[in-house]
Amino acid sequence: MSTSTPIAEAQPLSLCAREPRVPPERLVAELVPPPRFDSVRFSTYVPDPRQPSQAEAVRELSAFAASLDAAPAAGRRGWFGRRARTSAPAAPRGVYLDGGYGVGKTHLLASLWHATDAPPEKKAFGTFVELTNLVGALGFQQTVATLSGHRLLCIDEFELDDPGDTVLVSSLLARLVEAGVALAATSNTLPGKLGEGRFAAQDFLREIQGLSAHFRALRIDGDDYRHRGLPEAPAPFTEERVVRAAETTPGASLDAFPALLGHLARVHPSRYGALTDGLSAVCLTGVAPVPDQSTALRLVVLADRLYDREVPVLASGLPFDRLFSEEMLNGGYRKKYFRAISRLTALARDAKPLVEASAEG
Repeated sequence: MSTSTPIAEAQPLSLCAREPRVPPERLVAELVPPPRFDSVRFSTYVPDPRQPSQAEAVRELSAFAASLDAAPAAGRRGWFGRRARTSAPAAPRGVYLDGGYGVGKTHLLASLWHATDAPPEKKAFGTFVELTNLVGALGFQQTVATLSGHRLLCIDEFELDDPGDTVLVSSLLARLVEAGVALAATSNTLPGKLGEGRFAAQDFLREIQGLSAHFRALRIDGDDYRHRGLPEAPAPFTEERVVRAAETTPGASLDAFPALLGHLARVHPSRYGALTDGLSAVCLTGVAPVPDQSTALRLVVLADRLYDREVPVLASGLPFDRLFSEEMLNGGYRKKYFRAISRLTALARDAKPLVEASAEG
């Protein structure tokens, strides 16, 4: 008698059936390095001996972390503002990591967060998009009040392709600076500079204008350890195989791609992380070109949250490198679209074992 047990089939979950209500305290509590950067530390960053700036960045950031004690921010405005506790002028208490793609800026930024001697609720780590979404969910004044007691705010991928958002976040940071919050940031490239592969510190400092005096740029040179350009997306599976995998994978969701795009318009992007809670995989049928830019930008945010949480994505229809039109890929938000394609492609490769497992059942 065979002892093998057939794979049990169950009704898949549905992202479209989820309408998460996220309390403000959760939005703030989730401002921590994503799971793929849980274990990174300065000691796990391996500097290229041919690039002395990498080892120097580790030393500088380690010293920066050591300078940030766990004392409350109140009364420490001397770091940036007028209420200094000593008469000696303070050095800039903000750092900007200036380097090309794939030199480990996010690794170093997350390592700074981990190394800072403060409880998690007193330091925050998030992307520029997550920060703007937090303001959208809480309101400007409440966001200021919530983050003002933090010891450190790390902003990954500071985006300068939307002037309105840049002014919003610059205003927010100015208020936090006044409260004594230390800052650290990385940034993406400006439109028209994608070919350079890096964002120049002077561009970042010019865009944040009044805050520039509070940042010291750390140049990180090096070769991109990741594949440049758009990776080749794996061929999609048939709808039958996607459905089968969803039914035989515990914790998987199954949705029609057009329906999911419509649902994303009804859920605030700050809730996209909660939308994916507990999912082991996302299965999509009928992937097709994204119809407009607003929809495309929402999909980018979802792709970021899935990538951060390492959730495989299995799909039928078109491959992910055909999601966005040529006009979108040549426009001002093209770096976001390139990132989304790259991340969805990586997650699609991660989903291949799900199909193999469902076929064995």
